[in-house]
Amino acid sequence: MTWLGGAAKLAMRSTLSQARQRDAIAEEGHPVLSCGMMLNDDEIERYARHIVLPEIGGPGQQKLKNARVLVVGAGGLGAPLIQYLAAAGIGKIGIVDDDVVSLSNLQRQTIFTTDDIGKRKAVAAANFIRRLNPNVVVEEHVTRIDPHNARAMIAFYDVVAEGSDSFATRYAVSDACFHEHRPVVMGALGRFDGSLTTIRAHETGPDGRPNPTWRCLFPDAPPPGAIPTCAEAGVLGALPGIIGSLMALEVVRAVTGFGEPLVGKLLLVDSLTMRFETLRYGWDETNPLNGTNVAA
Repeated sequence: MTWLGGAAKLAMRSTLSQARQRDAIAEEGHPVLSCGMMLNDDEIERYARHIVLPEIGGPGQQKLKNARVLVVGAGGLGAPLIQYLAAAGIGKIGIVDDDVVSLSNLQRQTIFTTDDIGKRKAVAAANFIRRLNPNVVVEEHVTRIDPHNARAMIAFYDVVAEGSDSFATRYAVSDACFHEHRPVVMGALGRFDGSLTTIRAHETGPDGRPNPTWRCLFPDAPPPGAIPTCAEAGVLGALPGIIGSLMALEVVRAVTGFGEPLVGKLLLVDSLTMRFETLRYGWDETNPLNGTNVAA
């Protein structure tokens, strides 16, 4: 870590005094900040590179500390996502995964080691978080999320990140997030390509129209077997690190409010040509969640 002179450290701590943090947070009235403790001295130093960013600062870091984020899937996308959310100082991270670590996972799921083979991914990921950042509270959900338990699970978190490889899970999570009024960051992988978007379908856009749902972008899941699995098609090892890190960025954005989120925008990454492209999509009035034919 770059050395901070005594004067700079004192200035930073003066700027981020407990009283000022409290005042700034109260002024913003962010729903995530209904409770929680202020940043301690260790956290101020740990998150110094966030705190000096005017777009995040002390109040933004406090939001991260008080935030509760649910990560669905601790595999290729979940591994870098979990790593960067923990490093960023998310106060509570829930991990949903019922799989175990296998040797073939280690080519891309870099939070696991050879010693983790055979262990539950949710448990091994939680142990990784505790080693990386002991300030983070971790909750392991060694189960599958489905239409029957999704809403009950999601209701305890502020933001959801969906990085599973199951179409059924994606639809269950995105539908539940709509009903529970939670933003959800959705990521997906191909062999050499990936994509992500942020869904805030419970809110309206600047034009007064509802924000699009996941079903506005993909009305129906593909038939079983239509899309080859990762084991069948393969995946470039470093690609999940790119997409998962971008998902973490979107989660941090959802919590702190900096910049412009990927709402109504699908970011496509093609690693064969190293091309990034953003496609816009809008609200479909026929969608079954917030369409015009849905009963109020």
